[in-house]
Amino acid sequence: MKHNSNKHINHNSQDHEEHSHHAHHDKQIENGRYEEDEHQSHDHDSGAHEHQHHGDFKVIFFKSLPFGIVIMILSPMMGITLPLQFTFPYSDVLVTVLSTFLLIYGGRPFFQGALDEFRKKEPGMMALISLGLSVSYFYSVYAVIFHYVTGAHVMEFFFEFASLLLIMLLGHWIEMRAVGKAGDAQRSLAELLPKDAQVVIDNDKVETRAVSKLEVGDIVRVQAGENIPADGIIEKGNSRVNEALLTGESKPIQKTTGDEAIGGSTNGDGILFVKIMETGDKSFISQVQDLISQAQSQPSRAESIAQRVAGLLFYIALFVAFIAFFIWLFLVDLQTAVIFTVTTLVIACPHALGLAIPLVTARSTSLGAGRGLLVKDREALELAVKSDIMILDKTGTLTTGEFKVLDVKLLDERYSKEEVLALLAGIESGSSHPIAQSIIGYVKEKGISQKSFDTIEVVSGSGVEGEVNKHHYQLLSQKAYGKKLDIHSPKGATISVLIEDGKPIGAVLLGDELKKTSKDLITALKSKGIQPLMATGDNETAAQGVAEELGIDYRANQSPQDKYDLVEFMKNKGKTVIMVGDGVNDAPSLSLADVGVAVGAGTQVALDSADVVLTQSDPGDIESFIELAHKTTRKMKQNLVWGAGYNFIAIPIAAGVLVPIGISLTPAVGAMLMSLSTVIVAVNAMFLKLDDAETSGK
Repeated sequence: MKHNSNKHINHNSQDHEEHSHHAHHDKQIENGRYEEDEHQSHDHDSGAHEHQHHGDFKVIFFKSLPFGIVIMILSPMMGITLPLQFTFPYSDVLVTVLSTFLLIYGGRPFFQGALDEFRKKEPGMMALISLGLSVSYFYSVYAVIFHYVTGAHVMEFFFEFASLLLIMLLGHWIEMRAVGKAGDAQRSLAELLPKDAQVVIDNDKVETRAVSKLEVGDIVRVQAGENIPADGIIEKGNSRVNEALLTGESKPIQKTTGDEAIGGSTNGDGILFVKIMETGDKSFISQVQDLISQAQSQPSRAESIAQRVAGLLFYIALFVAFIAFFIWLFLVDLQTAVIFTVTTLVIACPHALGLAIPLVTARSTSLGAGRGLLVKDREALELAVKSDIMILDKTGTLTTGEFKVLDVKLLDERYSKEEVLALLAGIESGSSHPIAQSIIGYVKEKGISQKSFDTIEVVSGSGVEGEVNKHHYQLLSQKAYGKKLDIHSPKGATISVLIEDGKPIGAVLLGDELKKTSKDLITALKSKGIQPLMATGDNETAAQGVAEELGIDYRANQSPQDKYDLVEFMKNKGKTVIMVGDGVNDAPSLSLADVGVAVGAGTQVALDSADVVLTQSDPGDIESFIELAHKTTRKMKQNLVWGAGYNFIAIPIAAGVLVPIGISLTPAVGAMLMSLSTVIVAVNAMFLKLDDAETSGK
């Protein structure tokens, strides 16, 4: 991948108690400014099923169905008249007219697909279908003309033509309905920015202006709870800003005058006045859009097993038909050679093969959806089976992404833990600070009543203090306390110290805790030979603590570009990469990875960028997805054996290879085998099941 621009995006963060400046550096990216009408859809299927520009298969199927039914009623199957079939004078002319319409209208998406395959020099399913449609149609037209010119009867294949077309349209519609369509990540990303901004003008007046009209140097007022409209520097105000969805930093960042503000991040409970420094293509969100577009424009490495089998069948059918033509031309005559050649190519029509994958995909998608696993791209299932490494986001993926009380330590024997908790909840009462709310909620869950304080005051940059029963209490950050505590705490934990009359009596440890099934997931990945690697925008200390607890490697302080580069590096090493994340900072790497998995509690941007969505946001569901992938791929391979096996056996027999020993494939037998293989494929797909234990992820 070429990086030819000089822009950078990167975000580092420090511990919560330091309330540090959140650095925003530039990192190399490619491409120019993203324009909404130039985005590319996310398409992992580079082979036969490039559905996006081949029309709506559902509409084409239902409009073609009446014509196809009439054709099959008026035409014998492989020369054999069925009970429901009938003919009348010039019915073959009517069939020819209807088939011509069907070829032009219903066959168009397949011919377009075949053209795409030939351009890539990778003929596959579309080429095989187009071959069958063309040969059966044009030979049948020849047979009808020959009949009216000479009076001699020549077997035609209009029934096979119509049935192949309808089955292929049905199969593609089933698959499209099952996997759905990828969303537009760039548009969802743009929605993080408000449409309008409050711009401060002369004499402190405020006017409403469209965000697109903002200019560098404008001062905007951002109220509590609003999203910041563009990148800039805080001119005035103090607040805690939530950047988790953008940068992966799990803790809301304390912001004050001189600190940077990222467009799209959410202001906390204060009012901020932000001087705009970057707009348009230079903004953080625009650069993430560029990365997503860059990732989606990369050709997929996926080549489905169905595509490979269809490609092989295409070459085999042509080769065998070519040999058969010249052998029968030499041994008998031109008419015999043409009949054997056409029969060989028609027999190669992939009726069962065309349904082998869509039926399994539909069944698999239904089973997965019932367990909260939404697969948007079936290629993800095949790629997941051969994956080498899984890169996991931390915040919101492996951890809850919320501040929680990890532990409370006693520092004075005179107090019980219940008494310390009552004091902690009391001194934090009334505060909207995330740490305060976590402590109050924790104490409430324990069923402990908070201590009622006489006075409570906020100590700027340090914590809170209050009076109760003539005792002075303080709850300070460890940094503000300034003395070393003889307690064990998890890496990355935020520590606040409760002090009574100058003496510490307790400490509360808070942090972003692991989800319950995270450890089980890591164990399962290692057992399957998949290397887990955590990549997070969070700081080094917090990342190290989680990584050590899980026993995995990690990368900290990862910007969207860093994660993108990590995925690209692994892919360039020949690794098949699964990326799991939930935030805006994960979206580019979700698009670039071989398989992108978004946890459902994340942003719409991440969901749009992914191939698979886990609606429950449970790490155990990632394990369930891997199980689903293995079982689905196994069932696909079984169906391909049935669907293609018929063709591999029937093609040479249809070419007359066994005629010297008195064995030939009659049209009736060929039709029966074709129907039988299709039924077997359909029934086998319905036997795809998932055990409850395997899909619970627990």
